[in-house]
Amino acid sequence: MNRREFLKSALTIAALAPVTRLAAGAGADGDKTSDAAEGAQVTRRRYKNTALTVPLLGFGCMRLPRLSPDRPDIDQATVKKMIDRAMKAGCNYFDTAYMYHDGLSERCLGELLQAYPRDSYYLTDKMPVWFAKNPGDIEKIFREQLARCKTDYFDFYMLHALDTANWKLAQTYEACEFLARMKKEGKIRKLGFSFHDTPEVLQQIVDAQEWDFAQIQLNYLDWELYRSREQYEILTKAGIPVIVMEPLRGGSLATLSPDATEILKTADPGSSNAAWALRYVASLPNVLCVLSGMTLPEHMEDNLKTFSPLKPLTDSERKTLDLALAAYRKRLAVPCTACRYCVTHCPQGLDIPDLLALYNEHRFTGGGFIAPMALSAFPEDKRPGSCVGCRSCEAVCPQQLKISEAMADFCRILG
Repeated sequence: MNRREFLKSALTIAALAPVTRLAAGAGADGDKTSDAAEGAQVTRRRYKNTALTVPLLGFGCMRLPRLSPDRPDIDQATVKKMIDRAMKAGCNYFDTAYMYHDGLSERCLGELLQAYPRDSYYLTDKMPVWFAKNPGDIEKIFREQLARCKTDYFDFYMLHALDTANWKLAQTYEACEFLARMKKEGKIRKLGFSFHDTPEVLQQIVDAQEWDFAQIQLNYLDWELYRSREQYEILTKAGIPVIVMEPLRGGSLATLSPDATEILKTADPGSSNAAWALRYVASLPNVLCVLSGMTLPEHMEDNLKTFSPLKPLTDSERKTLDLALAAYRKRLAVPCTACRYCVTHCPQGLDIPDLLALYNEHRFTGGGFIAPMALSAFPEDKRPGSCVGCRSCEAVCPQQLKISEAMADFCRILG
């Protein structure tokens, strides 16, 4: 087993909030489902009061299968099979971004989606304002994205990863004005933003102009921990449909701890941990689409089973999930989603997500040989002790994690 294969199985643990505070209203009136028989289709949700319907399950393309675990190169043969399977099941919403797989995600979708009529799927992309150095760069990036994706327009397009700093950049480079023009020209059908900051900042952005949708990090861990409940309520009050990212918290909610998993398996032996998490967010009535970064075909099959059709959580199931979370929340960890934004900002070149996964595993097990053994495969200068505590990684972390403190604690408990 190589280092990354081991890390795939590492447990990521975090303090959780109970799910009984989930907003009421599961099973929105706009839901449309097909019978779960041969050729079953995923549940779709209506966009506001229009004829437009979107699949509740969206194909997130940030973590596509790779040819090599240490390179961004995409296994296009596997992705093609997954896209074909998704389209057959009505999962026709594809979400990519400028930097995903170092730009290869956009190119991959641009190539593989050519097999389908352009009006048979939804393509979503994002503007990374932090890549721009002047207003002209905004248009340059947008044109490059159109070319990479081999399309004349994006069905959904957003300002990427807005927080206080990126919102200021968007204003400085007049990104909103440019994207509004692109929408008027038909190159963008729905304009929104993805978000990583506090509810207070979200309210400022919501009040700044009209938005067609917003994408936020939402899952049962973050409902209170990351103040996702407040964000969801702000958007719902403003009449802005929600696209969900990180419903599995970077995969951590698909693993859980053995005791939490046992509680869920006892209640429903046929459901995976991931299914519980996905049903949690999809049960919220203002959620238009739930993105899932499906790395393997089996991930897709499990997700299609969950959404074909979606069965909203019952009150009894929420109580069961509360019991599982009560067991899970006893474990200590850093809730890293492995987005890898931090890696390019580390002056030491540390693979921070991998190190945090090992840190979580070591804390979860209370020590042992697994983390030290895995660390032995790291070069000496790429281990936790090489962290200089500069906090450059923390400045770009969407989760606002105290990474340097975790590295220091990892060194301490390793001895």
